[in-house]
Amino acid sequence: MRVTTTTTTPNPIDPGTDVSIAEFVANNDDYSSLEAALEAAGLTETLSAGEFTVFAPNNAAFEAFLNAQGFAALGDVPVDVLTNILLNHVVNGTNESTDLITGYVSSLATEATSGANLSLFINTASGVNVNGVSNVTTADIAASNGVIHAVDAVIGVANVTTQALANPDFSILVDALIAASDTDLDYVALLSGSTSAPFTVFAPTNEAFVDLLNALGFASLDDVPQSALRTILNYHVLASANVRSGDLEDGQTPTTFEGSTIEISLDAGAQVIDATEYHQTLLLLMYKQETE
Repeated sequence: MRVTTTTTTPNPIDPGTDVSIAEFVANNDDYSSLEAALEAAGLTETLSAGEFTVFAPNNAAFEAFLNAQGFAALGDVPVDVLTNILLNHVVNGTNESTDLITGYVSSLATEATSGANLSLFINTASGVNVNGVSNVTTADIAASNGVIHAVDAVIGVANVTTQALANPDFSILVDALIAASDTDLDYVALLSGSTSAPFTVFAPTNEAFVDLLNALGFASLDDVPQSALRTILNYHVLASANVRSGDLEDGQTPTTFEGSTIEISLDAGAQVIDATEYHQTLLLLMYKQETE
């Protein structure tokens, strides 16, 4: 469902003045923390030109973020970390609320090992939510070099687990990660951390999990023995590898976290051939991304 907003909100500072994104931030008291962060990261000039969509957190959002991350003040956040977090709120081009649909867009933040732009998951099922953590409170604030959407939370740089949590179509995958975890092995912590990172995850959708449960004769995820569930999950993970779709080659046989190999086929689009020689079409690759 698309957002119903269809008109652009004039710049609330001076409706008769066409200001840049950076100027809007600098002249709005409720965005003084964002202004200070942009200055510290050297991004003020960037947002004074070009053409961007910015999901802009207000002062309350920044305060909540600093408290949650254990920082006493904005100056305590390492500049490189702060820069990537801020860039995670910026998308190229002008994307008004009516342009936003449920799915992934690329932010200007980058992944540490490959330099690839990180993904944001936009959910328009009820308003506009970004990465499952931040809601658009005021959409379509006009600027001379793009558009601003005010949001109620800072959008931290995502990792595999937070990306899965953001997308409702991975809810069974999230449940599986939790069910497969215990005090000896915590999948959520593993895929959120840096040990064995970066990760590439061939992430099964809810439909894929339902098909698997039916094929194995299980009524629900709760019926799958934990050892079997771990084997299944491990078979979908490549450790110490950030394999993007453009890196896939026909006949590749990467080793999974489970220890065995899978085969990549490009004969009919990107597919994974498992040990049963079943071809599974790749809809989405999920990558381990650096955290805050």
